Amino acid sequence: MTRTSFTHSPIGGAVAILGAALTLTLAAPAAMASSHREAPFISGQSKVDATDFYMFRSYEANRQDYITILANYQPFQDPQGGPNFYMFDPDANYEIHLDNNGDAVEDLTFQFRFKNTSKGGTLNVGGKAVKIPLINSGQISGINPATLNVRETFTVDLVRGARRGNTRSPLTNVGNNASTFDKPVDNIGDKVFGGTTGYATYANQHIYTVNIPGCATPGRVFVGQRKEPFFISVGKIFDLFNMNLLGPEVGGNNNDLEGKNISTLALEVPISCLGLTAGDPVIGGYTTASLRQGRLLNGSPSTGLGNATRTGGAWTQVSRLGMPLVNEVVIGIDDKDKFNASRPKDDATKFADYVTNPTVPTLIESLFPAAKAPTNFPRTDLLTVFLKGIEGVNQPKNVIGGEMMRLNTSTPPVAIGSQNAMGVAGGDNAGYPNGRRPGDDVVDVTLRVAMGALCQLTGTGDTFKLGCKPSDAPSGNMAFTDGVRKTSANYFATFPYLTTPLPGNSNPAPAAGTTYP
Repeated sequence: MTRTSFTHSPIGGAVAILGAALTLTLAAPAAMASSHREAPFISGQSKVDATDFYMFRSYEANRQDYITILANYQPFQDPQGGPNFYMFDPDANYEIHLDNNGDAVEDLTFQFRFKNTSKGGTLNVGGKAVKIPLINSGQISGINPATLNVRETFTVDLVRGARRGNTRSPLTNVGNNASTFDKPVDNIGDKVFGGTTGYATYANQHIYTVNIPGCATPGRVFVGQRKEPFFISVGKIFDLFNMNLLGPEVGGNNNDLEGKNISTLALEVPISCLGLTAGDPVIGGYTTASLRQGRLLNGSPSTGLGNATRTGGAWTQVSRLGMPLVNEVVIGIDDKDKFNASRPKDDATKFADYVTNPTVPTLIESLFPAAKAPTNFPRTDLLTVFLKGIEGVNQPKNVIGGEMMRLNTSTPPVAIGSQNAMGVAGGDNAGYPNGRRPGDDVVDVTLRVAMGALCQLTGTGDTFKLGCKPSDAPSGNMAFTDGVRKTSANYFATFPYLTTPLPGNSNPAPAAGTTYP
């Protein structure tokens, strides 16, 4: 079995990995679900819990002039999650923020808002019209069919400049100029959608070509349920790394998220519409979710959906996600909610200690004495890459430190099937940490960087100016792994790339030989 370690990466790749992986590492030297239930407050607010953020140059054929952004919410969805399934919160504000000049402040914000409307479907029972208890009354096909008892719609607004107080302009459907879009209901089951391929056909009708305000070229948007794309041996990691960290990279452990679904906000935006300045092709991105400051329980809800509460006051950010694993395994438990409420521009002053003196490498050493944690404190190697990205790879020219995903839009995309799951570390500069694609193995990259792979790369002369040397990280050359690996071939080759969600009738698992697109 071929094992990839940073020591075999080309110099350019090493630097990039060093930057993004490091940003990972400092954010997450261990690997759990990327950001699932990572903080005390958000663990009880699943509808606004951001789980993973992806940003990459589109690799669908003839779409190389676009970037794709995927923001996943609502973790650990069991496919059989009826009767309500997994609708977005109509009282929440879901946002995707883009920084086009490296100052750690948003310049473009896409705001997603949702509305759930009951159609009040009834059945005649003994002469009385009685409301049905299900989200559908029969088979479903097409957009908003009569058999769908609850219609979920959404809008997307673009805000330029600060996310609050500036003008919001709606994205509109190229086909009919409408600013309200239908979201597909979740994958209830094969019978509802007419067979194993029925849901894919149904969901694809909800991929919209959209006009983006101030942009001459249309983009695309999709919002809906997908199969959970993140892969990791969560259970064994939480069980004090109950695994062989130097075992096989593929098939060594089970992917504990294989039977779960997720809810995705997907955008495809022309690179020409990002507002990048000439000579500086790096875009930064992250997602947040906000709730109103006040929420009052309504003891006598009126007819319809979403009336059990009354909300008001200013928006309050409760979830934040850019690079994977940062809040989950780097930020101390007492500050996790604080991190979720923060913005990148404040990271250097509020959370630096968690990066310069990370706990996970020490934990790994205590459990595996043969693995020695790096000794260079403060971990300036992690701090440098975490806050700025890697110079010459994905660092903006006039960067101000702040944690977020960074993508060099001038790096050509790599076609599906040719991508290396180790990204930059594997010689594939279009992958993590230069952005993140669904098939990038951020867990293995993070484990290795956490244990000092970058100190080995920089050499005794500190080529990358990280403030460390090989002797500071005696285990930096070890190929740490959680034993779970996917590749680009496990995902779709076209937007929105993430695959069809598992159907509700698949519990506990599909019958032998059954496959889903």
